[in-house]
Amino acid sequence: MEEYIKAKIIALEKQALEQWNNGNPDGFIDLSSEDIIYVDPAFENKLEGKKALEDYYNTIRGKIKIDLFKMINPSVQLVSEVAVLIYNYEAHRDGKVFRVNCTEVYKSDASDQWKIIHTHWSIIQSNGF
Repeated sequence: MEEYIKAKIIALEKQALEQWNNGNPDGFIDLSSEDIIYVDPAFENKLEGKKALEDYYNTIRGKIKIDLFKMINPSVQLVSEVAVLIYNYEAHRDGKVFRVNCTEVYKSDASDQWKIIHTHWSIIQSNGF
């Protein structure tokens, strides 16, 4: 069962990334809990709550187009109803490569749906963007 849950978490994230990379943030919006905390190097402060995250995502909706992406070395740690997904993300756009680290904390709700309660992106210093 543990391996099934780990594979499910990775698949959920990959599906949301596929949408994201074509300008559609709905996959991540749908996966986000109402009380999500979102940390991104593009912001001075964290975003708190699904409404704040959705408002931000709507400002960039349709503006992102990634030619190719890789979800590198994803791993999931499980503790009870919490799963921590860690991976390196590599995006290729216009001949440039952008690399970031990602940590997502998922929590299983009462209906056994996995929702993101915390996101943290950090830039890998050797970026070309």
